[in-house]
Amino acid sequence: VQLQASGGGLVQAGGSRRLSCSASGRGFINYTVAWFRQAPGKEREFVSAVKYGIGTTYYGDFVKGRFTISRDNDKKTVELQMNSLQPEDTAVYYCAAASLLHDDYYGTKQYYNFWGQGTQVTVSS
Repeated sequence: VQLQASGGGLVQAGGSRRLSCSASGRGFINYTVAWFRQAPGKEREFVSAVKYGIGTTYYGDFVKGRFTISRDNDKKTVELQMNSLQPEDTAVYYCAAASLLHDDYYGTKQYYNFWGQGTQVTVSS
């Protein structure tokens, strides 16, 4: 599967942004799709994931109810709605996919073998 992330940009603190991850290829419904982010000088960290099939959702601890992930299997897209953005949310956001990923590994980047190119989100104070 190939992934393309979009929707990044500049937003003021307290604002919102919606990221989209578009997939091509077969079997999208069988992939867990996640968002990770990487700020300058920091490790890439888990943001959110939506499981294959039934679409169970997972979030990083720092999200604290601000972000919502959703998927549309017909359109082969996953969206991340981000609200109440803060300067510390500034990062390059990547979408990633893994086939039939076990629940224990949704937050582990090493288990994702397909990655999009990343989209920059900058939150100004």
